[in-house]
Amino acid sequence: MLDTIGVSSLEDLVAHLPAAVRYNDRLPIPDGKSEYEILDYFRKLGETNAGLQASFLGAGVYRHYRPVMVDTIVSRGEFLTSYTPYQAEMAQGTLTAIFEFQSMICQLTGMDVANASMYDASTAVPEAAMMAMRATGRSSVLVARNVHPEYREVLGTYAKFQGMPVQEFAFDAESGQANFDDLATKLTSDTAAVILQSPNFFGIVEDVKQAAALAHEKGALLVVIFSEAVAMGIVAPPRDADIVAGELQSFAIAPSYGGPFAGIIACKEKLIRQIPGRLVGETKDKDGRRAFCLTLATREQHIRREKATSNICTNQALIALMATVFMSVYGKEGLRELATQNLSKAQYLGAKLKHRFSGPFFNEFVADVGAKDVAEMNRALEAKKIIGGLPLGRFYPELKNGVLLCCTEMTRREDMDVVAEVMA
Repeated sequence: MLDTIGVSSLEDLVAHLPAAVRYNDRLPIPDGKSEYEILDYFRKLGETNAGLQASFLGAGVYRHYRPVMVDTIVSRGEFLTSYTPYQAEMAQGTLTAIFEFQSMICQLTGMDVANASMYDASTAVPEAAMMAMRATGRSSVLVARNVHPEYREVLGTYAKFQGMPVQEFAFDAESGQANFDDLATKLTSDTAAVILQSPNFFGIVEDVKQAAALAHEKGALLVVIFSEAVAMGIVAPPRDADIVAGELQSFAIAPSYGGPFAGIIACKEKLIRQIPGRLVGETKDKDGRRAFCLTLATREQHIRREKATSNICTNQALIALMATVFMSVYGKEGLRELATQNLSKAQYLGAKLKHRFSGPFFNEFVADVGAKDVAEMNRALEAKKIIGGLPLGRFYPELKNGVLLCCTEMTRREDMDVVAEVMA
């Protein structure tokens, strides 16, 4: 290379740089090691970690068991290295996987149509709101204050640049559920969507049917969102909603410091042309055999251009595949059994603690610690190799004495007993 560009040495190559910015010494990198030396190095390094053994954190990111089958499938080169399936004849495997994913999400949510996944729930929520705006011709949105605070933040960011007024309606101080009286007073003829989360940020199951009745009475659409997908194994699907948006992290997607995750949007058939992203559909090839293709892609790279429904034009195919394998492994009965385990463990710990809210909860709930300091309790748990719950004062100043605790199938009874003991 030096010969080609007419330079005799690497020093000559950088001779034009001031001496102050040139590094002439040998980089302080140790000599190479053999494979077993490297493994030994990382094993010893791992031993210096905190070694926390249990976690009671939830709040949108959940610690569930990941079946080994998941990584076995998604690590295959056909999936791991595949690109967007523009050429159907070259991508039948990817298209088949996405089609199965969409079908399962429809069964899970009770909706007619599901897209080929989104980035995550936080971006799926504003996309669902904009779907409602386009479908109704209205411009404002109502969102429950017990919707995940970070989802509401992302919604606010979208709204600022979409000219979409967003107003929050209260939650009931006793039950922790959405306050439908406050919702009724704030619904107007310009409300495009009512956004409700179930189970909500406090882990409490909402009355979707009543919310739908209130929204539809004013001509608005109901958007139901979820962050704990395992709840769908035991909570009735939100069939009364018009649009469902959610997060599939619980379906074999590792917490991994917050991502990458996979979101979904599903809806009634009447809204199919407003859905962002893409849909994979079933068709037949020239020989009459079952085949799959991109049926709908309302994105700016295709014919839609300025009429595109979203600038989120891709899907989390590989991450969504993890969720697809998870749903295939567990099946309907397995998912219900898993959800029952989560419910039972949360009920066990909940019975030992004072609750802030009275509403029915799934696998997380708000414990009232009274005058105690939540941060101090979490430090005491950390000393016992346990990650405590989420202090709610950060998001809800009026709940500074509340801590959000989560139990999943990974939670052990002895750890729950320790938490109850420390918090008491």
